[in-house]
Amino acid sequence: MTPQTAEPPVIAHGGGVWSIKVPIPDNPLGFTLVHLLDTDAGPVLVDTGWDDPASWATLTAGLATCGVAVEDVHGVVITHHHPDHHGLSAKVREVSGAWLAMHEADASVVRRTRSHSPERWYGYMAAKLTAAGAPADHVAPLIRARDEGRPRKLPGLDPALPDRGITPGELLALPGRRLRAIWTPGHTPGHVCLHLEEAHPAGLPGNGRLFSGDHLLPGITPHIGLYEDPEDDTVTDPLGDYLDSLERVGRLDPAEVLPAHQRAFTDAPARVRALLAHHEERLTGLLTLLAEPLTPWRLAERMEWNRPWADIPYGSRNIAVSEAEAHVRRLVKLGRAEAVPGSDPVTYVAV
Repeated sequence: MTPQTAEPPVIAHGGGVWSIKVPIPDNPLGFTLVHLLDTDAGPVLVDTGWDDPASWATLTAGLATCGVAVEDVHGVVITHHHPDHHGLSAKVREVSGAWLAMHEADASVVRRTRSHSPERWYGYMAAKLTAAGAPADHVAPLIRARDEGRPRKLPGLDPALPDRGITPGELLALPGRRLRAIWTPGHTPGHVCLHLEEAHPAGLPGNGRLFSGDHLLPGITPHIGLYEDPEDDTVTDPLGDYLDSLERVGRLDPAEVLPAHQRAFTDAPARVRALLAHHEERLTGLLTLLAEPLTPWRLAERMEWNRPWADIPYGSRNIAVSEAEAHVRRLVKLGRAEAVPGSDPVTYVAV
């Protein structure tokens, strides 16, 4: 048997664009593709990867392979605030003096996260899960953490503050390049894709290249959960936001998509159609489950995931419940489901 050759940690895409596979520790995604874009003002990163010594070592080594030192980085454009994208931003800025740019909706999340104590977040999540019908033994560790005043241990609880905004529809100030911000809420409220409005270096047909972050991935669907804000009781519709954003990206018809995970791919419109069909099929399946009233927790228990519910770890269950509730909100907005009056915790049923 011929041994398999590992894929290189740096991928040259041509036209002054590279990708560096920065590892995410103990995560099935494996790595974040941090993109490097050459500009007349110096190299610019799209995302930075997870804040971990091994990730930092891979990022710096990858940059060196591209002929770039971290100190040379001119700017960092963040597709969204999650720690596998924004985690190393502070360290990159500290070493290089680079600016950090982020959409205001996600910058607001960053400011909120930094300003609230860990106890506030533990208590908020405990209340959210209780309202979603989580059993008391699942909520208990969060309540203990709140009451014991545990220190910050979760990733992303002290993210770097951006010093520049990203305005949807406008070109970023990158001399020698045409990179336009496309607002694509859904995965996060301020997620952006970045459209490189330049001919593909290999002559592929289509409209330039798209740095898609987590919005459009070749083989998996991004998590679509609730936009959490302890100080805002607005009923958001993140799944509706995501589906609308998908259609907008599909109409761009880029020659190639450079996502933040997995691999580069072509035929974005086909991938968009597949994702739209997937979510419609999933909503239809949830309506079948909601033939009887169910809390979001009970609904999550019965939904199809990549493994049985019994094998899903604690933190991932919280994410699954958030995704179940986001789907229910979409059904409610479409008039296909409703909350059962007087239910506590709230249950939903198909109509």
